[in-house]
Amino acid sequence: MADDEDLGAEVAVEEEPQPLSLQVEVEKPSPCERRIAVTVSREDIDRYLDNAYSDLMSSASVPGFRIGRAPRKIVEQRFRDDIIERVKGSLLMDSLSQVSEEQDFAAISEPDLDLEAVEIPDEGPLTFEFSIEVRPEFALPKWKGLKLKRPTHEFTDAEVDQQIEQMLARYGQLAPHEGPTEAGGYMVVNLVATADGAEVARDEDRLVRIRETLSFVDTRLEGFEKLAAGKKAGDRFQAKVKLTQDAPNEELRGKEVAIDFEVLEVKRLQLPELTEEFLDELGEFESAEAYRTAVKQNLERQLEYAQQQQTRKQISALLTEAANWDLPPSLLKRQSVRELERAVMELRRSGFSEAEIRARENELRQNSAASTAGSLKEHFILERIAEEENLDVEDGDYDREIFLMSLQSGESPRRVRAQIEKRGLMDVLRNQIIERKVMDLVQGAADFDDQPYEPPKQTVEAIPFAVGGAEGDIPQATEDAPADDKK
Repeated sequence: MADDEDLGAEVAVEEEPQPLSLQVEVEKPSPCERRIAVTVSREDIDRYLDNAYSDLMSSASVPGFRIGRAPRKIVEQRFRDDIIERVKGSLLMDSLSQVSEEQDFAAISEPDLDLEAVEIPDEGPLTFEFSIEVRPEFALPKWKGLKLKRPTHEFTDAEVDQQIEQMLARYGQLAPHEGPTEAGGYMVVNLVATADGAEVARDEDRLVRIRETLSFVDTRLEGFEKLAAGKKAGDRFQAKVKLTQDAPNEELRGKEVAIDFEVLEVKRLQLPELTEEFLDELGEFESAEAYRTAVKQNLERQLEYAQQQQTRKQISALLTEAANWDLPPSLLKRQSVRELERAVMELRRSGFSEAEIRARENELRQNSAASTAGSLKEHFILERIAEEENLDVEDGDYDREIFLMSLQSGESPRRVRAQIEKRGLMDVLRNQIIERKVMDLVQGAADFDDQPYEPPKQTVEAIPFAVGGAEGDIPQATEDAPADDKK
């Protein structure tokens, strides 16, 4: 019995892997870039080769010999190329892992390493180089006790009525209107954009709501409401706009483009009545008053978003005041898409309509470089605070965010989660949650001065169309336009 206990007490202890004898040289082309040269000693190469051949000996199949019985020299000759490739992969992977652990930087991208260019020499050490993007090094700014202004607002009955009308618009019917266009009404147009007399883009049968500003992917047309006022089917009018410096068509960035509008139809919106059946369809509301209460809560959530955004803007300005480090253009270009995704998820979580989200999307695209740079600097600082304060994300945090987004879209939380996972955006959602937790922490330690706030009116009509052309793969937002009774 005692012998059995002694045997049971014996536990096999795995040997710690022997570290590599690396020589590492690090260059800093910019605060967010590292150029790293690594030298692996010949002793390490021979050790890895010896281990690889030893592991292979028992299973090597060589003609004329039983499996595992071939002499080592013959095995080495027969399987040399395969073993060299396998050892190269192991050496590179272990070297990168060791460099990451030993060097004092936080990587934010995968190493830019040309695997095909790396070869294990017959003699001497192995050398290879790679570039990697890292979080910049900086002194963490003081974040406790910031003095901030906080917007406050009490929603009136008239504002709730206006919001109800806006929310019901997506369920309304567009009916043909024989008269001229009206502010807030709709028209169907053909758009033709020209630069220096040559056509660069065309968009046909586009349903447009008549608002003060018409926002495109690469520009904004101010005063659109006045331009479109009083127009009838068959009328034409023109406007000139200047493309942004972030326009998809690089050749036309910053240049003037003319847009010709041809009015095909004028339409008027007919809103649905709040019947019992329709209230049930909207969300199983027991009464019009219950729906009204839900709409007011949605407005308050949008106010909370505005408070967070304005507070965040102040915090970001204070925290990034000394963040004068430059960010690589490649990093900005890659992260601009992720920043757009993050902003859209935040808007959906806060209950904004798809029309409002499209307007914000276009605004971000028109100023992508500047907005991405500011957001990235802010993210690096908030991430550092989160690490120092041991803030992390829990499963319940994901569930809450996804539930709020499902309220906006009308889809089930399970479907919303599946869409986020399919598009590889769970890391974006995680960053969003972490940043909000840090902002809550910073706000909890801040001194606030409450000030009256007037929620912005919906004055922008956004369409997913680049008037400069070459728009590439522009994701189409989910439409929430009212139905056309002709369809």
